Amino acid sequence: MRSDVCRGTIASLLTLCLSLNASPVFAQQPESVTSYRSAYARPLPIDSGSAGLSQTLQKLHTRASLAMVTAHPDDEDGGMLTYESRGQGVDTTLLTLNRGEGGQNVMTSDYWDQLGTLRTQELLGAGNYYGVHQYWTRVADFGFSKTIEEALKTWGEDRVLYDAVRAIRIQRPLVVTSVFAGNVSDGHGHHQVAGYTAQKVYVMAGDPKVFPDQIKAGLLPWTPLKVYARVPFARVTEKGIYDYATGHWEPVRFRNYVDNTWIEGVPKATLEVPIGEYNPMLGSSYMQTSREGLNQQKTQMGGIGIPLPRSISSGYHLYASRVPVADHEKTFFDGIDVTLAGIASYAPKNEQAPWVEKLNALNATVESAISSFNAANPATIAPVLAKGLAQTNALVDEVAKSKLPAEARYNMTHELKIKQEQFNLALQQSLGLALLANTSDGPAAGGRMGPMGDMSTQTPTSQTVVPGDKVSVAVHVANQGTEAVAISAVDVVSEAGTGFGITPKASITGELASGAARDESFEVAVPRAAELTKPYFSRPTLEQSYYDINDPRYLNLPTRPYPLLATATVTYKDVAIKLAGVVQTVHRVNGEGPVLEPLLVAPAISLNVSPYAGVVPVASSTFELNISLHSSVKGPAKGIVRLDLPKGWKSIPESADFATMREGEDQNLSFKVQPEHVETKPYIITAVAEYNGEKFTQGFETVGYPGLRPYPHYRPATYRTTGVDVKTAPNLNIGYIMGTGDDVATSLQDIGIHPTMLSAGEIASADLSHYDAIVLGIRAYAARPELKTFNNRLLEYARNGGTVIVQYQTQEYDHNYGPYPLTLSGDPEKVVEEDNKVTILAPNDPVLNWPNKINTSDFDNWVEERGHGFMRGWDSHYTALTEMHDKDQDPQKGGLLYARYGKGAYVYLAYAFFRQMPDGVPGSFRIMANLISMGKNPSLALGKEAPATPAGTK
Repeated sequence: MRSDVCRGTIASLLTLCLSLNASPVFAQQPESVTSYRSAYARPLPIDSGSAGLSQTLQKLHTRASLAMVTAHPDDEDGGMLTYESRGQGVDTTLLTLNRGEGGQNVMTSDYWDQLGTLRTQELLGAGNYYGVHQYWTRVADFGFSKTIEEALKTWGEDRVLYDAVRAIRIQRPLVVTSVFAGNVSDGHGHHQVAGYTAQKVYVMAGDPKVFPDQIKAGLLPWTPLKVYARVPFARVTEKGIYDYATGHWEPVRFRNYVDNTWIEGVPKATLEVPIGEYNPMLGSSYMQTSREGLNQQKTQMGGIGIPLPRSISSGYHLYASRVPVADHEKTFFDGIDVTLAGIASYAPKNEQAPWVEKLNALNATVESAISSFNAANPATIAPVLAKGLAQTNALVDEVAKSKLPAEARYNMTHELKIKQEQFNLALQQSLGLALLANTSDGPAAGGRMGPMGDMSTQTPTSQTVVPGDKVSVAVHVANQGTEAVAISAVDVVSEAGTGFGITPKASITGELASGAARDESFEVAVPRAAELTKPYFSRPTLEQSYYDINDPRYLNLPTRPYPLLATATVTYKDVAIKLAGVVQTVHRVNGEGPVLEPLLVAPAISLNVSPYAGVVPVASSTFELNISLHSSVKGPAKGIVRLDLPKGWKSIPESADFATMREGEDQNLSFKVQPEHVETKPYIITAVAEYNGEKFTQGFETVGYPGLRPYPHYRPATYRTTGVDVKTAPNLNIGYIMGTGDDVATSLQDIGIHPTMLSAGEIASADLSHYDAIVLGIRAYAARPELKTFNNRLLEYARNGGTVIVQYQTQEYDHNYGPYPLTLSGDPEKVVEEDNKVTILAPNDPVLNWPNKINTSDFDNWVEERGHGFMRGWDSHYTALTEMHDKDQDPQKGGLLYARYGKGAYVYLAYAFFRQMPDGVPGSFRIMANLISMGKNPSLALGKEAPATPAGTK
């Protein structure tokens, strides 16, 4: 790693502005910074009743706060986060740099930004178990990055640090930490940036000269007191640390980015966090609870088991501290005053005494509640909690009216408002108060209860509402405890802009006795200008490594808030308790029953062009474009759809009528596009729907899978295509064996190939001989167990004259499934620099010369990476056709190998065609066309027995 990676950072940060969309509205006062409210209809059982109250009491007793910085969803040390939040009462934050867009997906066919949407929801589900606040930066996962230098250059170092500093200034944690240390031991470049960022925000967030627009907008500087990183899991031998990203051995030393020094050897653990410790109120250890959360993140591994109970700890190394510390610590907060009285430390020393006295009085109230807490009767401490909330409210008012310095008022208010929220939650838990709001087909009083229970949450309702339409909302407020309370107000409020007409049916204010519940209905008129429920960020192409922020109010948040929020104010012992819940809809899932999912504001008409990118052969006189139209109109909808085409191009029909009868109905439309003349250049086609005087040029789909809350993903209704000079052998019949999901089979249709998807039964017993080639999808040997059982069927097919094309595989394939030995050898090689030099090793080989002449220009303009799973070794029967490698990587010749076998051929293809072809990269189509045409390549003369060659391994 270069020692000058951060040189010049501070100077460049000071000039950062327009390149980041860094308008002053990005940073606001804590009171006005938009926060993300959990959209789950009901809390987890461990957050309810006495189990939840025991944890909230812990939080009330401390001002400790911590933020962890990671790179992707599922990187986090969930055991540590859970221990600190649920076991120690720490106000805990998780800041994730990207949304995992460039990762794998074993659950659905969603990739890229759709996958980022999905993994965001997975991490929110995981964080629900960890008990954390969550923030993100705007950078996108661009795939495997081998070095910190590459990742910082691709993302823009200032862009990452701007967003990270902003999140730290909002949350103001006393301690910052990371899973990663910013070293090669972290695994790859994204991880290293996370470790680097944690240490840099420790230095930068408190400097008012860093990102001054944030300060100008109202966010004050914040100086964390400590910064840690997890003790590295470093593979250390006499050779050094093995960097599996590059395959090289590096010196055993670690950069301290705070003071720009080196730590020789692996950093030692300053403290051990006992994540295996058992918590009887949770009924499990912190590690086990956190694994319940990690199991919400299934896209990368399909799910994970819950570990057996055992003693286990997570070690952290201290990189810097602004308070005196010992060599070995018991907690992250050793040396820091985390008592409530510590809030007074923000005041000038000569003014702290009266604030310390009042805060000690508040602490005495908290300790009284803790000592009197009875899990069997939590309401016994409700009066004490009400007293504590009143004390906190009074302190907030006193701080606001005081003549303390502005920064002291700011920081004291920030921490006291956290206490307000915690007292408010504790009162809800102790009194058994609950609020649930969902859309309804009629008044709440008109039969909420039925023989099967609460019918308002049993009857399905629409998940979407269209701007200009109306929706009924039923709000249910319940007092499940033993103490009477009074309802002061119930309301529904918009979080999707102004202009909503919200009309209550009847007031339900007044006393709410023990065990009683009340219902109120609202009629909500959604304005035509209502904000659609969609990500607040987007990017024009996948090549842009960060998102444009379309609505700066929401920068750093997981998503845009859901459109409607129900609120209630309940009075108890002269204090107001606030209840709130996102308005839900009822969605019935077979096997699960009614599922509550948040209401979405959606466009009346949604258009999706599938695929969204591809190629058109230069010889094409016509090609087909398919449009899927979705109506969210409650009732019939009629209109037309047309295409905005390149100059001189035409379509048949010129426009197509659509007519849907009901909400949720889809209609498929097909256009034959007639290009005037196709050149080898990019083209854009946009679908436009006209309905009710409006034009619609985008579409959405809800991304998710059973058990995961869906979220809408939008994209323009455009088709990006590129003219390409590509030929295939005539009359090809191709079979395709899908792996973990890719769009290569669909993309082949662009060049006139319509593959047959082969089932497990067909692989086992069908006649395969009529296929000219059989293509295996990515990671097929991991996803399709029948391949291991019937692998000999594929070899027999090849021996008899067929062509088998195996796209990139993982370690499951490393068992000599080919006709001759192939070796992935542990951690397969990757080539991730998509613009690196490519060498054609066998330019005269028939595979590269028919029906298309393949040259190095076919490797231009690739996206994200070259490929995964490059072979490390192979038998001499195989021919290596290309060589490529990343900077400082050994030459990689195992990306495209083929062998004659019997009368046929066997191909291994490590190239990331599952990325290139759906994105319309011309060269990927030309290369694939040659591979699937091998059986008819006159120079290969397949169909005849291959000549014998001596065996051996390369």
